[in-house]
Amino acid sequence: MTEEKRPPVCDYEGSTYQTSFWERGGREYEDRCEAIALKRLLPKGGRLLLELGAGAGRNTARYSGFERVVLLDYSVTQLKQAQERLGLHERYLYVAADIYRLPFVSGLFDAATIIRTLHHMADAPAALCQVRSALQADAAFILEFANKQNLKAILRYALRRQGWSPYTREPVEFLPLNFDFHPRAVRSWLNEAGFKVEKTLTVSHFRLDVLKRLVPTGLLIGLDAMLQPSGALVQVSPSVFMRARAVGETPAAVPGTFFKCPACGHSPLEEQKGTLDCPACEKRWAFRDGIYDFKEPLQSPKS
Repeated sequence: MTEEKRPPVCDYEGSTYQTSFWERGGREYEDRCEAIALKRLLPKGGRLLLELGAGAGRNTARYSGFERVVLLDYSVTQLKQAQERLGLHERYLYVAADIYRLPFVSGLFDAATIIRTLHHMADAPAALCQVRSALQADAAFILEFANKQNLKAILRYALRRQGWSPYTREPVEFLPLNFDFHPRAVRSWLNEAGFKVEKTLTVSHFRLDVLKRLVPTGLLIGLDAMLQPSGALVQVSPSVFMRARAVGETPAAVPGTFFKCPACGHSPLEEQKGTLDCPACEKRWAFRDGIYDFKEPLQSPKS
């Protein structure tokens, strides 16, 4: 994907999202409901999982069955917060990169997740194709997305309080780089990218402030857990989880390779002190404080 065609990226650089939204924002209900959905959809274990949009590592500890987890986020400061939470353990690899040009060789991962991230994708189909290229054949992919066809939107549309239809397939951008997607559109994009959807769960059915104030959190979570399997039939919750399987042939990763140059696709890169250098296009990518930074190359070319 050329620089001219790269979609805009939502950048959480410098954000206090983890503390302001999750820890102090009254989101225990949503967090625990998502934990239940992940437990139901994740494989029991694996070798290498790619967590796209990892942020500050809210979900990372939930991938305990995997030998290694690569945390990828566009924001370096979010990854630093994840380091503070998880530590510089050899089990975790921290990578700052653009999802539209992933810096990994093809067929590297045996699982991947995107949770609370797809809704920032201006070109969701392109992002899903990038994910598929990084996965082995038969790899598991857990995807969460914001549902355009949620019950609140349906009621508002019926009462003529919103102009867009929750039933049509095109995304709706309710804030800059914040999109809701129709479940049928997401299934179609997954199929086109080389995935087969195996299971669908609906999550956060009771995401209303008045309910969270009046009803005990544990009761809401229990009711949500009971309703999640209904996603196989109908999706009207604000959040939808899908487990898909990578189908078709995938070139196996060459043993000993891991990163590729996100600018030209060359692999392997040459590891230097503090950089990964591309011998093909001579771009240099930083490695600082335990974070591989593939957002933009360093200014000076390799001498």
